[in-house]
Amino acid sequence: MKILKDILYKVAIEAVKGSTDVAINSIDFDSRKISLNDVFVAIRGSVSDGHNYIEKAVNQGAIAVVCEEFPERIINGVTYIQVKNTNEALAFLANNFYENPSSQLRLVGITGTNGKTTVASLLYQLFKKAGYKVGLLSTVKILVDEHEYKATHTTPDSLTINHYLNEMVNEGCEFCFMEVSSHGIHQKRTEGLKFEGGVFTNLSHDHLDYHSSFAEYRDVKKAFFDGLSKSAFALTNVDDKNGSVMLQNTKARKLSYALKSYADYKAQILESQLTGLLLKINDNEVWVKLIGNFNAYNMLAIYGVAIELGIEKIEALRLLSELVSVAGRFQFIISKSKITAIVDYAHTPDALENVLQTISEIRTKNEQLITVVGCGGDRDKTKRPIMAEVASRMSDKAILTSDNPRTEVPEAIIEDMEKGVEPQNFKKTVSIVDRKQAIKTACIMANENDIILIAGKGHENYQEINGVRQDFDDLKIVTELLTQLNK
Repeated sequence: MKILKDILYKVAIEAVKGSTDVAINSIDFDSRKISLNDVFVAIRGSVSDGHNYIEKAVNQGAIAVVCEEFPERIINGVTYIQVKNTNEALAFLANNFYENPSSQLRLVGITGTNGKTTVASLLYQLFKKAGYKVGLLSTVKILVDEHEYKATHTTPDSLTINHYLNEMVNEGCEFCFMEVSSHGIHQKRTEGLKFEGGVFTNLSHDHLDYHSSFAEYRDVKKAFFDGLSKSAFALTNVDDKNGSVMLQNTKARKLSYALKSYADYKAQILESQLTGLLLKINDNEVWVKLIGNFNAYNMLAIYGVAIELGIEKIEALRLLSELVSVAGRFQFIISKSKITAIVDYAHTPDALENVLQTISEIRTKNEQLITVVGCGGDRDKTKRPIMAEVASRMSDKAILTSDNPRTEVPEAIIEDMEKGVEPQNFKKTVSIVDRKQAIKTACIMANENDIILIAGKGHENYQEINGVRQDFDDLKIVTELLTQLNK
């Protein structure tokens, strides 16, 4: 049991009704999970407002309530704490409740539009290969050294973050690599965490359904670097025009990486093949198993972090050469008739263009490139026509289909996408609502040596339709279809 006043450290309290000198059992922002002597934190969400559930939480045994507005009915024996922002308060409460676990780890946060999962996951992989106990908080999964847990958000809520960081400390982990999303930053989920370093990958069109403008999206990312301490490092991609913006107000040690610009960590692509890349990093050559220009940036960021965290240069290069691709990130199979099927998470215009450009650089041009792509429902609508424009322009054939429609009508999403197809690309573009049928059509169209790209879902093993998640794995489906078609 902990004392309420002890977990209120750094919480900006505006008013208190009741005593803070009471023993508490746990903290939660979900009223359904509250039990005797818990603290309930009322969060204003996009779907519901936790303030409407204060009475329910108290009835279930909450001994304290943290809220932005006091409820009309105050119950004797319950402590009410008013704060300006309950998201921020929750972060500090969680940090204090778990006794500041981030300060007992070497925590590095990775932010940017594309590449977060790859950089975080491969850093975990590299440091594991180097012999360390390591933690990972990513879109794909949460790892506490060898123990794997399912991830539900790019950046989990602050209670979940601190819970798993605490598990990592208990497991003896020395390092943790964490994806940091713009939602997570904006909703204060990372407040109170002690980061040893931050990495910026790139910034492109995404999440404009959530952020009011691209400038706001950029500034939210920048806020992460503004919050780093002077003992931390900030490593940024200066080939991205927003890279230097991230460093403007940070107290952290400023470091850069690039393929085209002067930087602390510089790389040159010497060879690019379907089997990997030959890179020259600063003055040393290294062969890596990942492909494409975008992965050259990812490898460079990983190398930079490894060096900053104390790995010797030659050892870092050796470990870099052993890294293998993350699930759903340019995963490919080659069928019996030499059809190459590639599955990639590319779900933004920039990411899709990067993947298609990579394929263009390694193909012979004697084969067809068939792209299957969709856009998610209940998300940024402005990128839909751009995604279709990119796919239809850069492919020999483009099939527009469903991604995760969620609560939207799939046909309406595809109609939004079709608006982006230029007239000269109409004849090579087709729309098929059913994603499995779209993939099957691509397989039927494909001949020997052709390339099929299935973009948008990557590692996801489900499709969400009307709030229900159904089993759906792009890689598994395309593998089965090519086998069934005897291709």
